Amino acid sequence: MEADDCLECSTWPAELTAARYAYVLAPPASDLVHALKYEGWRELAPLMSRAMARVVPRGTDARGSSSRPERIAVVPVPTTERRLRERGYNQAELLAEGVGRALGRPCLPALRRERATVSQTTLAPSERRENVRGTFSLSSSASRLVPDADVLLVDDVLTTGATAGEAAVTLTRAGAASVTLVTFARALPRVAARAA
Repeated sequence: MEADDCLECSTWPAELTAARYAYVLAPPASDLVHALKYEGWRELAPLMSRAMARVVPRGTDARGSSSRPERIAVVPVPTTERRLRERGYNQAELLAEGVGRALGRPCLPALRRERATVSQTTLAPSERRENVRGTFSLSSSASRLVPDADVLLVDDVLTTGATAGEAAVTLTRAGAASVTLVTFARALPRVAARAA
């Protein structure tokens, strides 16, 4: 679907080339996300990341151009230091490592979270975008690997695209050729309303 046809995507920055997800955020997928993110079930990450790797287009990048497998960089969305201490791991990084293994590409922690943000769960889409503005920077060790790369940005859930959009802006400013978001699940407003 083209961004012009997608009401949700219309607010995304142009730097976020595309988004792919394995499942809609509804049971049992939502149970897996919750267990990985909040209950310490890190053993779920390999199973979830294999499902994510299956939705990555083969042979072409998100724009339909010939892909260059050697230029694919798998990058997790970073979490805050506080959440890392609480959980003991970044669920997006565990998923990115699994996606990278499935694709034969290394996981590259190219982004740093410069500041903690308010939890996005209760914010409206416009508030989410403002909440994450200026949150990310490029890690110094990744600056030579991001230019001209087709980045697969990995996170557990796509809700409004605010976090992914801000990360994509940072990666594109660092020279990424494209940024495709790959998540395990996609939160859809109508599905959430039916489940409530």
